[in-house]
Amino acid sequence: MLKEYCQRQALKKGASPEPTGLLPLKRVRSAVVFIDVEDTSFNECKNEVLAFFRSHGIKGEVFFFDFRKLSKDERLITSITTTVLRKDLNWFGKPSKEKMQLLLQGEPDMFLSLVSAESYALEFMASCSRARFKVGRQDSKVYDLVFCDTPEKPLSQKEAFREIVKLMEKIS
Repeated sequence: MLKEYCQRQALKKGASPEPTGLLPLKRVRSAVVFIDVEDTSFNECKNEVLAFFRSHGIKGEVFFFDFRKLSKDERLITSITTTVLRKDLNWFGKPSKEKMQLLLQGEPDMFLSLVSAESYALEFMASCSRARFKVGRQDSKVYDLVFCDTPEKPLSQKEAFREIVKLMEKIS
């Protein structure tokens, strides 16, 4: 109960006042994307996202969520700067100031989450982002466009990205 109260208060305090809404792809100049490293196709997904951005003239930055417990022998497979780790979260799931500053400094036009699992940290980052168009896979009032796959056929992040692109291309 205390945890949920702190989460709600942090969301209220940190939420961006910028109005958001659907934005045609031709008006998106910069974007930030969140990918979950636990999805086995995360690297292919990252490459596809970056190729898409290049082909549309969008300056894109990719952030990763990696909440796995690594053994002493294992190494992080993504850049420490752009990866949100479990240790980057406080006791109720709020990301550190350093990670938030990295996210907010670019002031992207679009915030895109390909992470399918619910995550307070991701909801907080989306809420605080000053992006004018927010797309996600979690059913949350933070996002302007939500893509939900069915429980019978869950999609990988790469497949979800392709479906989201189809939807975004219909926005004019």
